Amino acid sequence: MSPSAGPTGSASVSLSAEDRPQAPGGTSPAALGVAWDTASKTAALDLATRGMTLYARPGVSAQAWIADLRPLLTPQAAHDYMDVDPSTIGITSFGAGELAVDETNGFAAKARFGSAAGPYEVVLHRNGADQPWKIVRFNVPGPQ
Repeated sequence: MSPSAGPTGSASVSLSAEDRPQAPGGTSPAALGVAWDTASKTAALDLATRGMTLYARPGVSAQAWIADLRPLLTPQAAHDYMDVDPSTIGITSFGAGELAVDETNGFAAKARFGSAAGPYEVVLHRNGADQPWKIVRFNVPGPQ
C-alpha cells in the first residue's frame, strides 16, 4: 500500500505580513468593492467625534454613559465598556479630530483627537460600503 498524497489547494495563499493583501490572488478590500470616498471619510469622522463627545463625560452615571454610547459601538465594544466608571475618564473636552485611513482598506479607520491629557484615538470598523461605521475601541494616552 502506498501512502496517499494529502489534499491540495486550488487557490494561492497570500500572507498579511507587512500590510500586504490577505485575500487569494493578492486582492485588497478596495478591489472587493469597499473603497474610500469623501462621504465615507466624513461619516467615519462624524461618528468618531460623536463617540468622543459621549465618551468624555466623567460627570454622568455609568448607566447613562453606556446607554448613550451603546448605539455607536460594535457588540464587542459595548460588552467591553459596560463596566466602565466614567468618573475615571480624565477629559471633558478635546480638539478637532483627524481621520487616518489606509486607502486599500475601506473597512477600518482611526480618528485622533488631541486633549490636555494627550491624544485619544477612536478605532472604527464597518462590515461593508453600505454598512454604518461602529466604534471598536477608544485608545487613551499612555502615562506621561
